[in-house]
Formats: sequence, structure tokens, C-alpha cells
Amino acid sequence: MLERYFTKPETVDRIRGVWLGEPIERYVSWLTELDYSPRSICRRIPRLMHFGEFAWKRGARRWGELPGHVEDFVNDWCRSHGKHRKGKQAKQHVAAEAANPIWQMLELILPGCNANRHLRSSEPFVQQAPGFWLYLREERGLRPTSVDLYVHNLRRFEHYLATINLRELHALSPTVLSAFVINAAQALAKEALTGLCSHLRIFLSFLHRERLTPTDLSVSVDCPRVYRLSKLPRSILWEDIQRLLTTVERRTPIGKRDYAMLLLLITYGLRAREVAAMTLDSIDWKRERLQVPERKAGHSTAFPLSTIVGAAIVDYLQHGRPKSTERILFLCKTPPHRPVNWKVISERATLYLRKANIQVHRPGSHSLRHTCVQRLVDAQFSLKEIGDYVGHRHPKSTEIYTKVDIESLRSVALGEGEQIL
Repeated sequence: MLERYFTKPETVDRIRGVWLGEPIERYVSWLTELDYSPRSICRRIPRLMHFGEFAWKRGARRWGELPGHVEDFVNDWCRSHGKHRKGKQAKQHVAAEAANPIWQMLELILPGCNANRHLRSSEPFVQQAPGFWLYLREERGLRPTSVDLYVHNLRRFEHYLATINLRELHALSPTVLSAFVINAAQALAKEALTGLCSHLRIFLSFLHRERLTPTDLSVSVDCPRVYRLSKLPRSILWEDIQRLLTTVERRTPIGKRDYAMLLLLITYGLRAREVAAMTLDSIDWKRERLQVPERKAGHSTAFPLSTIVGAAIVDYLQHGRPKSTERILFLCKTPPHRPVNWKVISERATLYLRKANIQVHRPGSHSLRHTCVQRLVDAQFSLKEIGDYVGHRHPKSTEIYTKVDIESLRSVALGEGEQIL
């Protein structure tokens, strides 16, 4: 298979001569079956050879030992290849270019190897607070997405403790915790800081319960006050929605996919996670229904299938969706055509909002959800009907939209709001 991509016999012999020659050749065959471009395949092989040499110098002699060297290799690769890259996203792109081919090859040659599972080794405080992550998943019953937020916030805390050279958790004090919160407040919005403080409190309570700290330090962490209904929903005008949709290049496969995803967000006010979870079975073409499973409130919803949305999905299925046995509706364009996750959907929405030059605070998929609700409010639907439509768990979640119910507010201002009140 290597001869297909390299014309010089000595190049093929050099690849096969390294200790990872057989896994690399199997990986190349796998990429070929998935229709990766020759250019993409040729770019991956040198990285794998560098990784094999790196792991060998660090004492690896068996394939099963390789996962333990991936993180160090990626860090070394970023230092040598990412020093001229500016910005956080650019550096993350360099790291992904190094890590993705390696994990793909390891998952192919090592039974049971899972990149996500190995990446969990980066969970903070695994050694200092054993059992905490098991406590979150099993005792508190948190979903994986919620655990990911804990990982993100506590990794920030772990990094801060490393910068002040505090290695032992029993040395924590209210002064250290206050300094950390003040430091984090410089980079986080109030809502994000509230979440960080909440996660930190739970972590500190766990430490005291397990006798890892002499006192319960959770009471010394003060969360910023966030008042309900203090902000307006970040919706945009309907004219802007029309302009947004015209920026999508619908002649390309990616454009057909993105156009269908945007219509689902706008028409039904779906969350990005709900769009990402949709499968081919979610659409009942005979009854013209759209089934939305696993909503945030724990229920499912069936909508009438809009003609425009249905036509966009059909166009994507016929002319844009890659051939795959995967039942998830929306797939990545590049091989191996994995399902699109909610982060990608939100990023694509953000891309088109900026491309259309639409100014909105924190642009993303939720901006389109708020716009859908705003449209329902303007059409004089009741808050109960709106809450049921967008899948709110509690009526209080819909109360914030009373602040943008212009007609009702005008009636109150004119002294005609006694019936409303």
C-alpha cells in the first residue's frame, strides 16, 4: 500500500524499517479505505515516524506502551512547530495535527484503546484527590458534559497552584482560594466565574469529607451575585436571519449541511446538543414529523416537519452527506466522517453570524434559539406554549422573555395593563 503514495523504493524501505513500520502501513491502508486524500496521508506518515523515534528514545519497546508517550510527544511537537503560531486556536491546531494521527493509529492497532479514555489522565488532582471523579460520576450522577466542566475549571485551579508552587492540598487556605478567584475573575465573565466557584466549593467539600484538608474550606469561597432576569436574551432581528442564511454557500456539501443545521436551530429553537443528537430515524417522512430525543428536560418532542427544513435535509442527504453506516444525521465532511458534535454546530453558527457582520453578544447557536423564541413572543403565543415548544423544564426559564414582549409592555406603559397584571 505504501508504494501507492511513494515512488522511491528507498522511502518505502525506510518506513517499513522503523519499529512502527507495520502499524504505519496498516494505518495507511485504513486511511485509503476511508477515502483520505493522498496529500493528507503523506503528511501524516512523517509525524508517526517522529513519534515512534520519540517513544523509542524514552524506552518504549512494545506497542502497548505508546499511549503513555503521546502527551509528551505532542508537547514537544508544539514547542518545535508551534513557536511561531500566534493565538490559542493556532497552537491548538498544531497540537491536534500531531495528536490525531497518533491516536487514530493506536486505536487501530491496540484493542480497547480509546483516545478519550487516555485523555482522562489529564483530569486534575487525580493523584492528590483519588476518587473525586468517580464521586462526581457515580455518587452525584453527573452527565459527561457536566463532568467536562469540572475538568475545565479544576484544571485552571491546578495550574494556579502550580504557578504559586503549592503542591499539597492540605496547605490550602482561604487566602490562597481568594487569590485564585480574584485571578480567575480577570479572564472570566460573571456567569463563568460563578460556575467555577460552585465547582471549587464541591471539590473542597469532598476534600474535607475524605480528610484531605483539616477544615471545610468551601465556606470561604464567595460566588459573585448573579441576578435572575438581569439581562436581555441575545436574539437578533428576523431581517438579520435572512441575511445570515444568504451567507451559506449551499452549492458545497458543507454548505448544504450547515444550512440544514441552521434551519433547525432557527425554526424549532433547538439546542446545539439536540441537533447533534438527531439521527436518520428522527425524521418520519410519511407522517411529516420531526422527533427530537433526549432534550435537556429529559423528555422528547415531536414537531411538524417544516417544508423548508425538510427540503434542506433532503438536499443534504442526497448531495452532501458522506456515505456512511453511521445513523447520526449530520457528519463531518472529512474522513472518517464522524458525527458532528455540539461544539462544531455552535462554531458554525458563530462563523456565519460573523460572516454576515451581525453584531450580537456571545454569538453562537443559542443566539438563533433566542431569536426563535423572540419570534414566538412577537406572534403573541403564551409563555406556557413557548416553554413547551423550546423544551424548557420550568416556567421560570421562559420568564426572561417577558422583557422583550414589546406589545404587552406597551400596554402596561399606556395604563392598559390591568388585565395582563
